[in-house]
Amino acid sequence: MDEASAIPETMQAIRIAQPGGPEQLQLHELPVPQPGPGEVLVRVSHAGVNRPDVFQRLGLYPPPPGAPETPGLEISGDVVALGDGVAAEMLGQQVCALVPGGGYAQYCCAKAGQCLPVPQGLSLAEAAALPETLFTVWHNVFQRGFARDGEVLLVHGGTSGIGTMATRLGKLLGLTVIVTCGSEAKCDAARDVGADLAINYKAEDFGARVLEHTGGTGADVVLDMVAGEYTQRNLDCMAPDGRLVTIAVLGGAQAQVNMAKVMMKRHVLTGSTLRARPDVFKQLLAQDIAQNAWPMVAEGELRPVMDRTFPLADAAAAHARMEAGDHIGKIVLAVGDGAAG
Repeated sequence: MDEASAIPETMQAIRIAQPGGPEQLQLHELPVPQPGPGEVLVRVSHAGVNRPDVFQRLGLYPPPPGAPETPGLEISGDVVALGDGVAAEMLGQQVCALVPGGGYAQYCCAKAGQCLPVPQGLSLAEAAALPETLFTVWHNVFQRGFARDGEVLLVHGGTSGIGTMATRLGKLLGLTVIVTCGSEAKCDAARDVGADLAINYKAEDFGARVLEHTGGTGADVVLDMVAGEYTQRNLDCMAPDGRLVTIAVLGGAQAQVNMAKVMMKRHVLTGSTLRARPDVFKQLLAQDIAQNAWPMVAEGELRPVMDRTFPLADAAAAHARMEAGDHIGKIVLAVGDGAAG
């Protein structure tokens, strides 16, 4: 491997002591990983915090085979070493990357094909908040959901990292965006982000409001992380030929569906997970994003909604904030020397 600067043998990283609460996230000294073929070693500046990290900490979402036990699915920082087969010009670049784990650490290996360059004007904190949400939204809303300009997108969890990214990207690409939130304050925040309609699901029937807003037609695409009893409710407020894309099952993995209605309205039910997908898929997804979405990032049009930045040592506090549900947008960890929010 090539070295851009002196790389220590050990680093500070977060380990999960045992499945449980946020207090199980503890700072440890671990060996600095070595990049394998097709990989780069990144000196991490910031790491994004995501709901799958919480599930991993709880013991409900183990890392895929070969992935680090250290949590963290997205990072930003400087490329300081290259594995075999990586273009020499990547050395010294500032990048953000989607990784299968290992992000809550001072150094992390990433597949070169899953790295995106950090453009001028994008902070490293913002860069670390992009890969997981942008990859997820791009694949599920546009590749699986086939959303296109002029259509109506319904997003549950409108103030989450995924929800805010779906809103901003959807509006940039000509969609009408409807979101659901759990309070009036969050509805206000969602409208500030750009949602055309924000529905307090605790106070109103979201399906009735969607149908009212669309003149009885319904949503063309639904991005859902609830599942369970939401599944039929989503279908009931979808337009003919609508697509329901499920990316999490916070409301339960089982759902009862009226298939006669599905047939009559020609609905499509699909969904996906990202972490365990093959590297070649994620690299192709990165290429599609680099071509179609990253120019909006480079031009300053697309930015993540940032909530709060915590030091790496305070990862437990970051998880506690995520689980409390009060955050608006992305939570990140400041990892590198001098890293700030």
